[in-house]
Amino acid sequence: MEETDREAVSTAAQRVAGMLQRPDQLDKVEQYRRREARKKASVEARLKAAIQSQLDGVRTGLSQLHNALNDVKDIQHSLADVSKDWRQSINTIENLKDVKDAVVQHSQLAAAVENLKNIFSVPEIVQEAYELIERGELLLAHRKLMDLECSRDDLMYEQYRMDSKNTHDMKLIQAYFTEVQNLSEQMGKQIWMLVQRSSVTVRSDPAQLVSMIRIIEREEKIDKRMLDRKKQTGFIPPGRPKKWKNKLFAVLEQTVANRIEASQSDTRELDKMWLVRHLELTRKYVLEDLLVMKNLMAQCFPPHYNIFRMLQNLYHQALMARVEELAAEDLEANEIVSLLTWVLNTYRSEDMMGHPDLAPEVDVKALEPLLSSDVANMLLSKYMTTLTSNIIGWLRKALETDKKDWKKAQEPETDQDGYYQTTLPAIVFQMFEQNLQVAAQISDDLKLKVLKLCLQQMNSFLSRYKEEVAAYKDEHLKDRQHPQFYIQYMIAVVNNCQTFKESLNSLKRKYTKFELEMEEDHYSDQPTIQGTLDVIAKEGCAFLLDEVFLDLKPHLQELMTRKWLVGSNAVDIICVTIEDYFNDFAKIKRPFSKDITIEAHRQVVVEYIRTMMQRRITFKSLDERREGAERVMKDAEQFQFLFKKLSSYITWSGLPYSC
Repeated sequence: MEETDREAVSTAAQRVAGMLQRPDQLDKVEQYRRREARKKASVEARLKAAIQSQLDGVRTGLSQLHNALNDVKDIQHSLADVSKDWRQSINTIENLKDVKDAVVQHSQLAAAVENLKNIFSVPEIVQEAYELIERGELLLAHRKLMDLECSRDDLMYEQYRMDSKNTHDMKLIQAYFTEVQNLSEQMGKQIWMLVQRSSVTVRSDPAQLVSMIRIIEREEKIDKRMLDRKKQTGFIPPGRPKKWKNKLFAVLEQTVANRIEASQSDTRELDKMWLVRHLELTRKYVLEDLLVMKNLMAQCFPPHYNIFRMLQNLYHQALMARVEELAAEDLEANEIVSLLTWVLNTYRSEDMMGHPDLAPEVDVKALEPLLSSDVANMLLSKYMTTLTSNIIGWLRKALETDKKDWKKAQEPETDQDGYYQTTLPAIVFQMFEQNLQVAAQISDDLKLKVLKLCLQQMNSFLSRYKEEVAAYKDEHLKDRQHPQFYIQYMIAVVNNCQTFKESLNSLKRKYTKFELEMEEDHYSDQPTIQGTLDVIAKEGCAFLLDEVFLDLKPHLQELMTRKWLVGSNAVDIICVTIEDYFNDFAKIKRPFSKDITIEAHRQVVVEYIRTMMQRRITFKSLDERREGAERVMKDAEQFQFLFKKLSSYITWSGLPYSC
């Protein structure tokens, strides 16, 4: 306390010192004193009020504790009185046991009397209910079933209340009402049959469907009431809960699954188009069913069932399961395409789930994929593997067929412009076209993959084609009389190369978004293909010229000889032979017709110069030299005239080409 006083005095001294730091402040001492006195009085008043409030609270608390103590004592006395009265009434309660038993017996008898009519009439009521079911009057039949079940359940409940351990009497009651349980099962069978035929029933007799739903709703309410009573008493009648609403959904699910499976009528052994037929029937059935369910069946069900959305989900789940089953089978390439096209395109199209009459309840954008990405990728990979093998086989078969044509004893066919050709390019690119059309139906990505595959296999095929053409030439050289139309078919080979190039460019334009928008990595093989085709064509032209110069060889050897100088007709024969060959070469397509003409001219010049360089003749006089020079000039004029004549058949950039 003394320490507190000292601190207070010290604080006051500091405060006074702070207020009286200048001489002129001494005049305000009295003012300072009054101000501090007011502050002191205010603080003391607040302190007194706080202390008074605390004292009042303590006083109130003590008063309440005192009252609580008195209440506790009163309760204690009351409990003692109750305990005393209870001990005195034990004997009285035991004396009322007979009354209690009488009450229970009266309750049972009252239940028996109330249900007496139903109890004695069980067989007749059951028979009437069966007849009503047969006539399709389900609501009336179910009303009788409910009355019988109510009588049975009330009797069993009273027996349970009286003696829950007396199973003999319970079994006796249950046995007496056995036909009621059978009637309930028969009613269920009739209802589930209606559910299975709901898509037909709703069109022919929607009232039956409404009655079925009302019966199920009744059973659901009874189930709920019985379960609530079980929580209170522990008793539940036999056969409860029936859970017919859950059974309804289960039967609908099985019905949908059966509907999907029933659309497969054939197998691969009976019909190669079995999968296409199966998928089309599935599409037709699903669309028809959903339209009926939206427009008719939804009107027969309570709104809280949300029956259309539930059935849509059931069909979607059933289709997912069926599609996965099909994907797990050993499908062929065309079957994989059919399945993927149906899953990725048809399912969401206006021909099925995107049908205008199903909107807005069905949102195709919100539908889950029928196939997982892993399964879809597996099918695509399998398809590409199978397609690769098929293309290789098709190309090999096409080449073998073309090789057989080379040996025919008739000229190859010509196109509308008169150029020789074989069916090889048409067969190859028709095959490519068909596969690309199929792939385009599935996705653009698959289309590009198939196009890349076709180009890769085309490159490999051309390598084999080049080898076979060379082998064809070698075989011909062994006996130049066979094949009979070697020249014509070699021309057709050269023309095929140009046709391949044109078809390749056409394919490129058709199966890409824009002509110049092709990614180089997708078509890295294309320059090689073009180059290989040029090589094959040039080799074909070379083989043709080899054939020409084999015939010209003995006549070329006469040049620059004494026989040539005195008037040999070797050059005439050479020109006639070349012109004769070029009558056939005129059926070579541009630009190779130009190339072969230039090459023929070059080789003639080379051969002529070679004969001059070989010095086969020695001129004995100046006159012979002059005569030889004139002869060379004459030969040159003949060759120039010949190749101008040959080149007149060729136009280049719209102008005649001249060697």
